[in-house]
Amino acid sequence: MGIGKFPSVLALAAMLSACGGGGGTGASNVTLPINSGGGATPAPTGGGSTCSLVSRQNWVKAQLDEWYLFPETLPATLSPAPFATVQEYVDALTATARSQNRDRFFTFITSIAEENAFLASGATAGFGIRLSYDSAASRVFVIEAFEGAPALAAGIDRGSEITGIGTIAANIQSVTSLFASGGAQAVSSALGPSTAGTSRVLRIRDAGGNETTVTVTKATFDIQPISPRYGVQIIDNGGTKTGYINLRTFIDSAEPQLRNAFEQFRAAGVTELVIDLRYNGGGLVRTAELFADLLGGARVTSDVQGVTRYRASKSSNNVTRNFRPQSQSISPTKVAFITTGSSASASELVINAMIPSLDANMALVGTNTFGKPVGQIGLDQAACDDRLRVVAFTTENSAGNANYFSGLASSLTNSCNAADDFTLALGNPAEASTARALGYLSGASCTPITSSQPGAVAGQNAAQRGKFAAVEERRELLMPQQPTPAQREVPGTF
Repeated sequence: MGIGKFPSVLALAAMLSACGGGGGTGASNVTLPINSGGGATPAPTGGGSTCSLVSRQNWVKAQLDEWYLFPETLPATLSPAPFATVQEYVDALTATARSQNRDRFFTFITSIAEENAFLASGATAGFGIRLSYDSAASRVFVIEAFEGAPALAAGIDRGSEITGIGTIAANIQSVTSLFASGGAQAVSSALGPSTAGTSRVLRIRDAGGNETTVTVTKATFDIQPISPRYGVQIIDNGGTKTGYINLRTFIDSAEPQLRNAFEQFRAAGVTELVIDLRYNGGGLVRTAELFADLLGGARVTSDVQGVTRYRASKSSNNVTRNFRPQSQSISPTKVAFITTGSSASASELVINAMIPSLDANMALVGTNTFGKPVGQIGLDQAACDDRLRVVAFTTENSAGNANYFSGLASSLTNSCNAADDFTLALGNPAEASTARALGYLSGASCTPITSSQPGAVAGQNAAQRGKFAAVEERRELLMPQQPTPAQREVPGTF
């Protein structure tokens, strides 16, 4: 169903808090659905003709006509008849904005039920690993493993290389042969669907070159936004207590974890921070705003954190959000943000929000961010379990910076180029990006990040381009043709 009249102020607040960014979404990628008011979404009831392909396509067109941030780019008439799916029609409608680098597949259709489950607790199904591939070398590496998931329990962790995939030991195909037959998508397909009970036999090579074969079965689990193993640390950086925090995604369950982390930093007197967002594709705007509040101990409630702006016809809904210091907030004197081309949306929102007050004392470390200063709202057609994530607003900091479609590197005074060394654990002081971040905090010189666009690579499919992540040159995060909500927000997840 359509949204009808514009929702109440409370519903708008819920919407804004929902989607601001997200791996495949942007500056802040998740807004709660307008017509649910932030509450539970009813289960699909069948829908009849309402849920026919053409009816769903027509519904999508009506929502874009009303809410799309770039209405001037929408075609005046475009028949849905030639398009076999709702998403293909959405892609065609938004093609002009995409060609202008303003909507890189950020507008998409997804499942209400699946997205709600992920945004609440990180619920998904899979092996519980993030994969990066090098297409030139035809290699696939594990860059992160999630706690409570099958892969880590089977001994597969960051730094492992997957060299073969099969459904049974007798039909294992080498990753090299999969790349030769169909590129990265052949590897993604060989790993099977994101459904509990799917088993694969994986040939794994560890950092020492030893190969083992292990059978792993996909299961349901919750991705913890902050790892209990390495996500929060206090590192001795040449005698200075330095806080390290690695946030995987901006979802509801991240909020108590963030509060606990900053409570630890506050109790320890930490004022210098390494904030690791290197694979964080974004998520909920409200969680990003809380993160900035926790960094804003020196801010007052009259200080502007950011401004959300809609298209001209919806400008009455623009919102200015001020800082709201929390009991756990600290007043950092120096901050290093670790980023890559996978750092998008809500991740960029936090960084951008801190530039006016911290710029001389903050830096990007790693590579340039993705570049998504726009966010999506969620429009629901509950009878069909359809949620349209439509780019509807832009976000800017208190200085008015909202134009970072080519990444944030050129928006900051300081940056330090660094590699992502997945042979060492995230947060290890010797890991390349972490070491460079600690070096920046202690005054070491470094080579600046270039501000070249980190976006799509030729040959990517729409799903990859939508929430794509270039970890560094030649290494990209593996994405399936049709990503789940978890794979959009936590790119590379299988």
